[in-house]
Amino acid sequence: MKPKPGELAFRKGEVVTILEACEQSKSWYRAKHHDSGQEGLLAAGAVREREAIPTDPKLSLMPWFHGKISGQEAVALLQPAEDGLFLVRESVRHPGDYVLCVSHGQEVVHYRVLHHGGRLTIDESVSFYNLIDMIEHYMKDKGAICTKLMKPKRKHGTKSAEEELAKAGWLLNLQQLTLGTQIGEGEFGAVLQGEYLGQKVAVKNIKCDVTAQAFLDETAVMTKIQHKNLVRLLGVILHQGLYIVMEYMSKGNLVNFLRTRGRALVHKAQLLQFSLHVAEGMDYLEGKKLVHRDLAARNILISEDHVAKVSDFGLAKAERRGLDTSRLPVKWTAPEALRHGKFSSKSDVWSFGILLWEVFSYGRAPYPKMSLKEVSEAVEQGYRMQPPEGCPASVYALMGSCWEAEPTRRPAFRKLLEKLAKELRNTATEPVPEGSSAGPQSLQEP
Repeated sequence: MKPKPGELAFRKGEVVTILEACEQSKSWYRAKHHDSGQEGLLAAGAVREREAIPTDPKLSLMPWFHGKISGQEAVALLQPAEDGLFLVRESVRHPGDYVLCVSHGQEVVHYRVLHHGGRLTIDESVSFYNLIDMIEHYMKDKGAICTKLMKPKRKHGTKSAEEELAKAGWLLNLQQLTLGTQIGEGEFGAVLQGEYLGQKVAVKNIKCDVTAQAFLDETAVMTKIQHKNLVRLLGVILHQGLYIVMEYMSKGNLVNFLRTRGRALVHKAQLLQFSLHVAEGMDYLEGKKLVHRDLAARNILISEDHVAKVSDFGLAKAERRGLDTSRLPVKWTAPEALRHGKFSSKSDVWSFGILLWEVFSYGRAPYPKMSLKEVSEAVEQGYRMQPPEGCPASVYALMGSCWEAEPTRRPAFRKLLEKLAKELRNTATEPVPEGSSAGPQSLQEP
């Protein structure tokens, strides 16, 4: 049915962003189409919320990758013959190398993928970051191979992540994304500022295909969570690996925010407010039985209107996968997690105590002048940090409760946020920097 003037044209399965409810009638929304960027009205009954992606080990960014199989096995899998049917395998003859196998006419053509200068190539005329990048290229342009790649032969038991993300509404349109300057650098890729459909966004680009697959599992978890004090996932784009698109937080991370402003600009009420925001986000995660594993002030981002939000949830878990305990953030990690790898909401509470110390010391690194080895040994023997200069005794008592050696004796995040809210109410109103209000700040649910 053709839309009336002012109404938004869209088809079933397409993604739109609700901008606001109409003042005249709550049964209509003003919305923006994800692909076209057009705005218009649509009936509330015509749309439903995006679905969460189930965490599923069968979900794969590379369903066409069959692992180590022989050329004969690849030929058998690509029957009956169909032009453009393809798969990628690991070479049996040359372990570590890949082979692109393509059905063309009545034959299967095998192309060895070479490693060249840290990139992948078939003929050295064009090179790629990874296998995902290579397949994306040859699905658009046949280049030096016999035919354009048309149809992936899926490995038995896998599901296409691209199809599942698209079906649930989380796959964004690359054409609508504009990338800007780099605003951060993680262990596994750059974080860029960008714009998606006129909205400022932060984009994490993961080019290693193995790491991208690990991040996909955690991205699936992020589709299940929505809270005003958690950085919001907007969606993903599969291009040269994985682009994870998140809301943009203009004030940067909490450590830098505090260090660059200091006591003269950031008063106690603001410190309590930030701490309360973090506790609210973590209480939500605890209620969902989800564990952060890397809670620290560097992973708290501040919005334009001074709302603190927990970031890198889940992603931190992916980054830890397969790494030895020497790579863990020792100064923030609970003793039982360092000793036995036991992560829980109670180990997150320990980390929250360290975060509180960071906040009330205006961004100082915890355990000053102590090596990681000294910290882990001292903490095991009962050492705990002294309060930062000027820290209220009641807040230091909260830190101490987070640092109980026995995890079950540490408070729940709900108890922590209740105590912080009470502390904030008892704090005399003080001026807050950059025009922000001193009282509790609210943010509309997205």
